[in-house]
Amino acid sequence: MSSSPMKYRTNNRTGDRISEIGFGSAYLYEAGMTEGVRALRTAVEGGINYFDLAAGDAKAFPIWGEALSPVRKDLFFQIHFGADYSKGTYGWSLRLDDVKRSIAWQLSQLKTDYIDYGFIHCQDELSDWETYQRNGVLSYLLELKEQGVVRHLGLSSHTPAVIQKIMDDVQIDMLMFSVNPAYDYGQGEFANGSVDERSAIYRRCEAEGVGISVMKPFSGGQLLDAAQSPFGKALTQYQCIQYALDKPGVLTVLPGASNTDDVKKLLRYCSASEEERDYAVIGSFAPPQASGKCVYCNHCKPCPVGLDVGLINKYYDLAKVGDPLAAEHYHTLEKNASDCIGCGHCDSRCPFGVAQSARMQEIASFFEGK
Repeated sequence: MSSSPMKYRTNNRTGDRISEIGFGSAYLYEAGMTEGVRALRTAVEGGINYFDLAAGDAKAFPIWGEALSPVRKDLFFQIHFGADYSKGTYGWSLRLDDVKRSIAWQLSQLKTDYIDYGFIHCQDELSDWETYQRNGVLSYLLELKEQGVVRHLGLSSHTPAVIQKIMDDVQIDMLMFSVNPAYDYGQGEFANGSVDERSAIYRRCEAEGVGISVMKPFSGGQLLDAAQSPFGKALTQYQCIQYALDKPGVLTVLPGASNTDDVKKLLRYCSASEEERDYAVIGSFAPPQASGKCVYCNHCKPCPVGLDVGLINKYYDLAKVGDPLAAEHYHTLEKNASDCIGCGHCDSRCPFGVAQSARMQEIASFFEGK
């Protein structure tokens, strides 16, 4: 596994170089100590360096401690201030005493004395955020950050409106958000926010340098099963991972893995072909409000004159919402929108009905003089 061609992305807020494939640990406890340790070490050998430590059961923590403590300095842990394991299985508490007790216990089990990303945990309602502050949990988290126990601040939420509010109130470095075609297109338990509201989160994070770690990339497994998929068709793990990685702001995707075979399958994404990753089929699922909007899937490639149409669109969308670096990045591209010859090749291939050749004229005009 050491030869796996893992790619890494840099968190612009922290400078951390994070693996595109991370480790979602909700079900790791099911493997038991021996197999769990083997799975985690396989992940590290394959280049995975980012681990979400929101477990489904307290049994996972000694497994993590045994497997990962020898290489702790090379890894990034995101730990959730609000996840409670006092009853064994996962629980959620916004009581300060519970949070303090849980964090101390987690650190002892993990055999570490610091947290890379300390997360404001599971804020899905504005009332959750009010309680989090009123109970002193936020102050405790910020106190540990001041002491250096917590190195960076994160936020976990499924709700765009709540995310916007908390990002207005506190400077975070990482957002854990559910990114998949089902939720983005209004299907599923956590499909909160419209197409535009969810897109606004991705673009704000990119513009402000906030990384996104992706939870639920497979919509709880529903997207992988045609019988359960809200679209009536199954997608593959690799299609879902690529979809998430193409969103602005996304640094790492955290699929669940509970054994070594799961990990090896996820690592094979790194060497998968473009065809295996191509998720253009979701264009047939897109709701009317998503039609005509570029999702940067690059299904329109290859452009006859060499334009990176997806990246040009991404920088344009980011520049329009105030990303100060988007114009600079756009102008460093080898080919810009002004090089478009209007041949219509991209128009005919776009699964989302975007009139890309006309859009290239719009983009060229926008960036002229910027």
